[in-house]
Amino acid sequence: MDGGLPIERQYGKIIINKQEVIVMKISKWISVLCSVVMLCCTACHERSRDFDACGQIEATEVVVSAESNGKIMRMDVEEGDQLAKGTCVGNIDSVQTYLQKKELEGRKVNAESRIVDIRQQLASQYDRLSNLKKDRERFKALLAKDAGTQKQVDDIESQIAVTESEIAAQRQTYEKSNAGVREEMAVYDVQIAQRSDQLAKCRIVAPISGTVLTKYAEAGEMVTTGKSLFKMADMGRVYVRAYLTTAQLADVKVGDAVRVVVEDGSAQPRSYEGKMTWISDEAEFTPKNIQTKDERADLVYATKVTVENDGYLKLGMYAYIHLD
Repeated sequence: MDGGLPIERQYGKIIINKQEVIVMKISKWISVLCSVVMLCCTACHERSRDFDACGQIEATEVVVSAESNGKIMRMDVEEGDQLAKGTCVGNIDSVQTYLQKKELEGRKVNAESRIVDIRQQLASQYDRLSNLKKDRERFKALLAKDAGTQKQVDDIESQIAVTESEIAAQRQTYEKSNAGVREEMAVYDVQIAQRSDQLAKCRIVAPISGTVLTKYAEAGEMVTTGKSLFKMADMGRVYVRAYLTTAQLADVKVGDAVRVVVEDGSAQPRSYEGKMTWISDEAEFTPKNIQTKDERADLVYATKVTVENDGYLKLGMYAYIHLD
């Protein structure tokens, strides 16, 4: 007995204290090991940032919108589809527009039937005028032989003049009538062209060659002009929007080849040859989500580096630009 406690309990307390010391030592070693690992990771991270600029993979995106009002009758497009430029992937209800066009075409045909064939309408009068001129030549010949009279020649001349006046007056009337009909037909042509344009806008067509990224509408929905139907992007040629400092711009120009390394999570990231296709002519403050080689740089210039996509480049992937 020591202090009124059994000796077994005293020894047990000593054993417990030794276990606590061992646990504390193990925890201390674990803390040291974690610190070493963090230092190694930091060093690796610093080495991985051996680049001139950093950005994300982007592409030229186009949002295809409805160009007319109505119900979507067909929408044969899904996210991920590869579309060629000009491919028709659907259509909006166009029955009323088509019927209006057919009605206008019928009106135009009816108006065209009212055009007068002037030569045919005046054919009999032209024949009469021709006969009168022949009679005038005959009477002149008789007058020259003293077999006819001057009055006969004068009467023929008078008849010829009257006939020519009648022909001219009727021709003018027919020409005015035909001009009015042609103007009416021209109006129909414009209206038919408008309906044809409206019919063309009822077709849903891919404006570029690329990949469908997002689909916003389905067949059967009612849409209005300007409503987004789907979004697509040209994934064949992507680009990296990066920011360079003034010092870096001194050694680069539009058209230069640069190296692009993609952060794909692998031990050996893929490397691509890119082309500097655009450099901003105005400086701006460093964006928060963009890193540069010199973190102290306040003003940078936006650039675009175009890269041919082999299928492995995805939108949003980080890429590092090397100007060497």
